[in-house]
Amino acid sequence: MGRCLATVRRCCQYLTPDVMKIEYGAVSASAPLRSQSALCAGSGSTSAPQVDSLLTTHLLFPKIHQTSRLKMAGRGTVKPSGNFNASADAEVLHKAMKGLGTDEDAILQLLTARSNTQRQEIKNTYKTLFGKDLIDDLKGELGGKFESLIVGLMTHLLLMMSHPSAMPSRVLELTRKKEYDDNLEEDICGDTSGHFKRLLVILLQGNRQTGIQEGNIEADAQALFKAGEQKYGTDEQSFVTILGNRSAEHLRKVFDAYMKMSGFEMEESIQRETSGNLRALLLAVVKCARSVPGAGTDDDTLIRVMVTRSEVDMLDIRKEFRRMFACSLHSMVKGDTGGDYRKALLLLCGGDDA
Repeated sequence: MGRCLATVRRCCQYLTPDVMKIEYGAVSASAPLRSQSALCAGSGSTSAPQVDSLLTTHLLFPKIHQTSRLKMAGRGTVKPSGNFNASADAEVLHKAMKGLGTDEDAILQLLTARSNTQRQEIKNTYKTLFGKDLIDDLKGELGGKFESLIVGLMTHLLLMMSHPSAMPSRVLELTRKKEYDDNLEEDICGDTSGHFKRLLVILLQGNRQTGIQEGNIEADAQALFKAGEQKYGTDEQSFVTILGNRSAEHLRKVFDAYMKMSGFEMEESIQRETSGNLRALLLAVVKCARSVPGAGTDDDTLIRVMVTRSEVDMLDIRKEFRRMFACSLHSMVKGDTGGDYRKALLLLCGGDDA
């Protein structure tokens, strides 16, 4: 999607930091991303414990689903498989993890050659065929950074909207608006409601504060405490405003202050004080805020960018990366990673611009 470097330059205020993070931090990570694929639990009238399967785009955002294949078909390196068969793919993955040993190569070759929408179909079909959760099975068979990357591939792309950086969702919105005369925010507003809708829109806009506002840490913790545990009923808007707008670094400080103040972890209070779609989305935001690495730990960013941009504008990222630095993205990944983790990353990268 987009128009090569022109798109990158127009969106560079969002794109360039991702490129910079890959260059300067990818090899020094010590805390692989453990993101979950759950984000929300379907439309307002739907209730189900398995939020992951109900996040499927055609159920939650039908208007988005209508153009999903189009909008992912431009400047990405990963394309939907033309001969896609979810049952056959589920069988391949099951066979790769069955018995002694694991066929990691079969897993990475298959998953890097399917779109995110197709991976969600595989995950649901796997559950139907074998009665087990595909992500749980993958976690049981894989390890380290390779596991984190594969779990990232199996995570629904809409989860990126809950990531504290929020840059990819903003680029997606700008590109969608330009290329398809279609407003993602309007689609979300049409298909969701209430505080759930408000938080999704905030996350989509990608206007989080930066840094830590030291003077507001205690105030934010106190506001959350008063909005939930200390109140009869719940002031959901306070949770939406604070968790939707504060930086990840600031939120981690707030969570610590909240724990000291209330005696509860933030997740515990969210579980008790909210429900349904909003609860699932708030928990995803908290999980992402806790997972953001500190200085010198950036495999999380490398995985996030390679996964979320491989279907959108990886070709543009590669081109801009080569313009900015003395080596190509492909050669950097090849030289600074190893094993199956490297194989999968290079397949997502899609080629060398040396």
